[in-house]
Amino acid sequence: MLDAELAGKDGKIRFTQSGGRQVPTAGSQGTPAVPGSDIELTIDRDIQWAAQQAITDQVRKSKADRGYVVVQNTRTGEVLAMANAPGFDPNDLSAANAAAMGNAALQDAYEPGSTAKVMSMAAVLEEGKATPDTHVTVPNRLHRGDRLFKDDIDHITWYLTLNGVLAKSSNIGTILATGQLGKDQAEANRVLYSYLRKFGIGSPTGLNFPGETPGILAKPQDWSTSQQYTIPFGQGLSVSAMQAASVYSTIANGGVRIEPTLVRGTKGPDGRFTAAPAPKESRVVSEKTAEALSRMLESVVKDREGTGTKAAIPGYRVAGKTGTANRVDPELGYYKGYTASFAGFAPADDPQITVYCAIQNPTKGNYFGGQICGPIYKKVMEFALKTLHVAPTGSAPARLPVTFEPTP
Repeated sequence: MLDAELAGKDGKIRFTQSGGRQVPTAGSQGTPAVPGSDIELTIDRDIQWAAQQAITDQVRKSKADRGYVVVQNTRTGEVLAMANAPGFDPNDLSAANAAAMGNAALQDAYEPGSTAKVMSMAAVLEEGKATPDTHVTVPNRLHRGDRLFKDDIDHITWYLTLNGVLAKSSNIGTILATGQLGKDQAEANRVLYSYLRKFGIGSPTGLNFPGETPGILAKPQDWSTSQQYTIPFGQGLSVSAMQAASVYSTIANGGVRIEPTLVRGTKGPDGRFTAAPAPKESRVVSEKTAEALSRMLESVVKDREGTGTKAAIPGYRVAGKTGTANRVDPELGYYKGYTASFAGFAPADDPQITVYCAIQNPTKGNYFGGQICGPIYKKVMEFALKTLHVAPTGSAPARLPVTFEPTP
């Protein structure tokens, strides 16, 4: 992509020759070559190494098709690591698997599952339809459209707060909450769609990387009967790993989305450094909403009823969300297997680093996002916090209620 800047310009020389050899006494004229510029990436090589090791090991253990880890600076949008597994050795392309070439973290589009619920909650909070303490009665089954919806486990009726809906990752609770976004379902769909678009879903991230997918997000009038209820909990739309990471960086950055960047700048032949243009910024939700979401995401990791307890890091306040999505097999064209994922940022009350992990089609052992991606998140986040010398804030974690007592 940056070959023109790296290559510089060829030089020219004009001389007299005879019999294929330069005539030394005839003189010559020439234009010297211009050296290319050095490109300075935002990638931190140590964090990249840690991310690569962690995802490679887990993909192997899970006998999965592939996996990705993206690490981002929440305040600048800089991509600190982007690791894919399985990978390939660029010094030995003859031995590379064609399916492993490219950059899957930017090129694969897949249904994210419950990590996308944070966007639904953002819409509900920003529109003033609920607060983290709002009571949501969650039945065992919910009839909507042409089907019965359920959560990932059978349960008696749950009496959850909106915070509890996110902490326990309830599909039914999310459907009920987003149903409040409009006076009817069609209006609720339009409102939710507008927030998904503002978070960057359905558009390239801004990296301008060759082959990058914009993801898949149909217009609300084209949502099927089931899609209008599955999209709120992350099925029926598709994202890339980089898009998913950017969503959490947006919340961590006080509700302002900064386009991710991979190039910090260039250093010319004269040694002068020229910074890359500043990335575009746009406000997605208010700072108040972003703070509320951060506290709710802490419950996923800190509360004993949360689904992301394996991502907890001693001494740090961690915000995160698990995801376990039904996966469309790209070769077969129908649902088969799962996409496990985990997304979050730290420190939760002073966010600086976002880490996103996803594993496609784990076939051995556990396939839940909190179980196999939560530990990767923890490992990579711990390493990144230490590498960048991010100290614990020392503040007490947020304690939002997960359940409520129903009135007799």
